[in-house]
Amino acid sequence: MSITSEAELEGMRKISEAVGTTLRKMTEYAKPGMSTKELDEYGRTILEEYGAKSAPKLTYGFPGWTCISVNNEIAHGIPSETTILKEGDLVNIDVSAELDGFWADNGGSFVLGEDSQNLNQLVNASKDILHKALNNIKDGVRIADIGRLIETEARKRGLKVIKNLVGHGVGRSLHEAPHEIPCYYDRYNRGKFRKNSVIALETFISTNTSMATEKGDGWTYIAKDGSFVAQHEHTLVITDGKPIILTSSNGI
Repeated sequence: MSITSEAELEGMRKISEAVGTTLRKMTEYAKPGMSTKELDEYGRTILEEYGAKSAPKLTYGFPGWTCISVNNEIAHGIPSETTILKEGDLVNIDVSAELDGFWADNGGSFVLGEDSQNLNQLVNASKDILHKALNNIKDGVRIADIGRLIETEARKRGLKVIKNLVGHGVGRSLHEAPHEIPCYYDRYNRGKFRKNSVIALETFISTNTSMATEKGDGWTYIAKDGSFVAQHEHTLVITDGKPIILTSSNGI
């Protein structure tokens, strides 16, 4: 969407605070021995406190309130009573929701407890690259150039990007134009970021693979080769200068 009034900006601020705070609190709540279903139910209670509705459930009938992916799962992991979190797991939580006709989206990866798999470097790279992208995004910048920045920064660290999962516009629905904000340089993408538009910008930084593969359950994307992938995502408003980070309450 494109912000045209203070009322619209305030609506986006409210839903973005809801999803951002839910993500932060779920990250803090996660403990070894807990099922991802229990963690998801905790997220549900926070969204309900805000009066917000789960976007993946509302839009797609997703079998969970939030998406929780563990280790070699990349995205859209289904919360389950049988998936038990362990010390050292790479966990990704993606929270998106609707409130009063406004939609926001954010996500983040973290290592649970002790970093036994040496993945904090990957997590920190994803965060750092997202911040670099945010510092370079403004009105008139080509979408392809932000993709090139993300891919170049990943390569500098000996890492790769996932090419078939992308950022997107958001605001009046979960997915809007621009429909593809990739993590790599796509020379055919001639779109530009426009002032007052709302987008969900995300990084998918990988230890090796460049493609996410559907697991077979209709939802979950995995790294078939056993790679680990860290994702971080903010909802923001494009301006003439630094963007307005609407989901800053997530602490990323």
